[in-house]
Amino acid sequence: MKKTNRLSHYLIPICCLLFACGGSKDSKDTDSGFSFSASAGVKMDINTGTKTSYSGFAIDEIYIVDSEDKELSSNEVPIDTKFSIVYQGIENYTLKEGKAFPGLSLQVTDATGAYILNEADLLASYTDGFSEEDASVMRGSVTIGEPMVSGATYHCKMRVFDKNSDAEIISELDFKVK
Repeated sequence: MKKTNRLSHYLIPICCLLFACGGSKDSKDTDSGFSFSASAGVKMDINTGTKTSYSGFAIDEIYIVDSEDKELSSNEVPIDTKFSIVYQGIENYTLKEGKAFPGLSLQVTDATGAYILNEADLLASYTDGFSEEDASVMRGSVTIGEPMVSGATYHCKMRVFDKNSDAEIISELDFKVK
């Protein structure tokens, strides 16, 4: 019993120190020069059910928008429209000659697993790279139309990756066509 009490005596201050030092990307103390940048994690959008995992990158915002750039409030999308997955504030690219080299893959499958859309790298033709600022925002869009049908559910997977490292962001969403 005494060992447990002694262990608790040390663990409580350690836990308090960890929480006081920060725990989010935005936590900065300009007086001490301390900043914390999360480079791995999982985020969930409770409105759409989109699950996003990231590793090697830091990211500020992830959101799903309709064709008018309004955030989706559910995973139901009307036929003959589109939705986009948007990542803002991506950091930690491995730069070559001051340029970032992101890749963006986009897949949509039906209930049987058959591909409706299967793009390995929509940015493959951009061989000169991007400025860090331009690469900090990535957007993948899916147009809802044939062969998709109303009432069916589809699976979307979008992946942004750094062509010069193992860093990646992956979002997955099951959406229903209305």
